[in-house]
Amino acid sequence: MSSETTRADPAPYPIEGRTMAAIEADLAAGRVTSEQLVQLYSARIAAIDAAGPTLRAVLEINPRALDEARASDARHGHEPARLLEGIPVLIKDNIETADPMPTTAGSLALAQNVSGRDAPLVARLRAAGAVILGKTNLSEWANMRGSRSVSGWSGVGGLTRNPYSLDRSACGSSSGSGVAVAASLAPIAIGTETDGSVTCPASLNGLVGLKPTVGLVSRTHIIPISVSQDTAGPMTRSVTDAARLLTVIAGSDPADPATADADTHRIDYTTALDAHALAGKRIGVMRFAAGYHPELDAVFDQALGVLRAQGATLVEITDFPGMDTIGNDEQAVMLTELKAGLNAYLASTPAVVKYRTLADLIAFNNAHHDRELGLFGQEQFIKAEATKGLDDPAYITARDTARRMAGPEGIDRLLAADHLDALVAPTGSPAWKIDTIDGDHDMGSASTLPAVAGMPHLTVPMGLVSGLPVGLSFIGPAWSEGRLLGFGYAFEQAHPVMPTPHYPPSIDAVPSVEALLVPVVGGASSKM
Repeated sequence: MSSETTRADPAPYPIEGRTMAAIEADLAAGRVTSEQLVQLYSARIAAIDAAGPTLRAVLEINPRALDEARASDARHGHEPARLLEGIPVLIKDNIETADPMPTTAGSLALAQNVSGRDAPLVARLRAAGAVILGKTNLSEWANMRGSRSVSGWSGVGGLTRNPYSLDRSACGSSSGSGVAVAASLAPIAIGTETDGSVTCPASLNGLVGLKPTVGLVSRTHIIPISVSQDTAGPMTRSVTDAARLLTVIAGSDPADPATADADTHRIDYTTALDAHALAGKRIGVMRFAAGYHPELDAVFDQALGVLRAQGATLVEITDFPGMDTIGNDEQAVMLTELKAGLNAYLASTPAVVKYRTLADLIAFNNAHHDRELGLFGQEQFIKAEATKGLDDPAYITARDTARRMAGPEGIDRLLAADHLDALVAPTGSPAWKIDTIDGDHDMGSASTLPAVAGMPHLTVPMGLVSGLPVGLSFIGPAWSEGRLLGFGYAFEQAHPVMPTPHYPPSIDAVPSVEALLVPVVGGASSKM
């Protein structure tokens, strides 16, 4: 190609770091088409996900994505614009889509699980004009297989890596969804959470992540862990994008009884976005969910200063007894519900899927030990197989006790005691180094109380600890998504924008850190 031709070519549309809201404006103005977006994101996936830094966030690009994009472009100017018209979205690979892509939960046992059906939340995305770009990698079986799991790893997709430091965890289980949005492989993605699986990867990848109230978003045709705690949620670059995405996917589903009241509570969540939302509000500071990392605490205190500057009154909460009891009961509940839920789900898969029960999956993993069990085992699966079912009195007691202690006697009590509007905490520790021998070793998290209580949890980018993103959590009572999004938006507007990642092989290789790892020539250390 000649230099004259190169100069004459228009500059490619810039997708890196671009929010969905910005892309929507450009689509409406004709500065880009949906077809071009699919081509640009697909090329970027090939360049930095499959090659380059090799993030391994995306398992497969939807072979129908270009056709969907062209259909969206054909509607432009001829039909009223839909909420997500022409926007590419990536879907976590435990959520079914009607496209010719398997839904695997990261396991080779489901490599043929092409169901031909859309989960209701995917159907809502399509109805809003979104383009299903592809499927994202995840922690296999949503991090519920082994006791020493390596977050972001699956037998199907390998290991997803954190774009801010390739040797550190992307967290999970929605690892691929988080990394994909952070690395601008798509503007938005859908994750799922049982306890921390949206909020942790959002925090570690510098994103906004929302775990909604259990029952606001349908779980039908999503591979389950816990009927008590599972939910899907948005993972985005901005609070505005999260609000728009939640507005689309929220709603009742007759096939999911938990969503019976969703239509009553769902709103246009963008109407709650107010830069002054924190003014006059009382916010509880969950000190009992902090204190495990000094540098993180310093960033948290800076964030609290932003809340005060925005007019919030902060109330310190130093103690919360009973977390060990809640955690132990939560495990018992998830193990029992995992077996029941997986057995029911597997029974609904196409006949080509030969593994119809949890016991079949355990046997499959043993038969394919080298690939499936090479990094860590399946202790959680084995414990789940030994459970006695949803009628077991021990399970029922654990479920009801955990939900009561985390909800009415937990979040609700904390809010009522000091007339609070929401709770805040660090979402979790900075990304830890990937450890394929001993598994994950995160230091703390704010996710368990809202997860067990079934209440909403929003994380927004809070800052950096040694170059690694960390998040600020806003937690509230059931159905308070609008309020939390408003608070998160007000914080976001007053807070510096998170830098885009640059894929260093290690954060230790960043010049500011690397300089501290070598001796001072001629300095005091050389005279010791």
